Amino acid sequence: MIAVIILYAVLASVFPLTKASLQYVQPVFLVGVRMIVGGVLLLVFQYIYNRQLFKCTKEHVWPLVQLTIFNIYLTNVPEFWALQFLDSAKTCFIYNLSPFFAALFSYFLFAEKMGMKKWLGLIVGFIGFIPILVHQSPGEQGIARVAFVSKAELAVLIAAVATSYGWIIMKQLIKNYAYSPIMAHGISMLAGGIISFPTSYLVDNWQPSPVSSMGPFIVYMLLITLISNIIGYNVYGVLLKKYTVTFLSFAGFMGPLFAAVYGWFFLGEVISWHFFLSVGIVFIGLAIFYREELKQRSIIKY
Repeated sequence: MIAVIILYAVLASVFPLTKASLQYVQPVFLVGVRMIVGGVLLLVFQYIYNRQLFKCTKEHVWPLVQLTIFNIYLTNVPEFWALQFLDSAKTCFIYNLSPFFAALFSYFLFAEKMGMKKWLGLIVGFIGFIPILVHQSPGEQGIARVAFVSKAELAVLIAAVATSYGWIIMKQLIKNYAYSPIMAHGISMLAGGIISFPTSYLVDNWQPSPVSSMGPFIVYMLLITLISNIIGYNVYGVLLKKYTVTFLSFAGFMGPLFAAVYGWFFLGEVISWHFFLSVGIVFIGLAIFYREELKQRSIIKY
């Protein structure tokens, strides 16, 4: 459990680091570069460390394509774009609502049973969305909205849905195909980085260049790549061998609290009462849901 806490304390730093880096580089371009760098490093490491696990056969192509699209492209591109407008704590909070989406995927795609208490937990959790979505941070002023949700918030919601499905695919690759997490992430990151560049050209400002200051860009890019691509993704993949996707998503709720502290200390971001209210309500929903899941597993076990 200590490893899980440390993981999320480290991963939470990616949000303020990314927000700070956007002073020097366009968001989607940053995604492309860091994914290619991270993917190449992982593949080289896998080839040197264990060549027997350096594999990619035809039967694995479709799961790897899904992993690339959902766990890399649709997770990182919307999230990094949204960080131009949202506080790092709010972005991290919305992104870490993935347990609810993971539960819905399990219900609709894998026919996993959902008792009344699990549905109650989901409903309470979704109610917890409302205070933080209604509250607008300064960067959101003037952004188009869909009902009371800004396009930036909607982008992070898309990222949260995508990452939930992506980690389910990742677990299948590890369990069903005996894939190394390093190999799977190396392939998906490299492919995801490559397909991010056309999107960058369409949505980023390339006049005259997507990078305004090369030195700070390289420093931030390497830090984010090390923390997220090298440490975060792969430690998470290893932990999937011991814990369920739902548990790790549940534990990930610590991330927004760490991100709030980092954003306040390093970027001077203001933490509103809406944030803490949403955190409290969502935590209650998650606790109801996960307590019922533990009870169901103990019944199955015995």
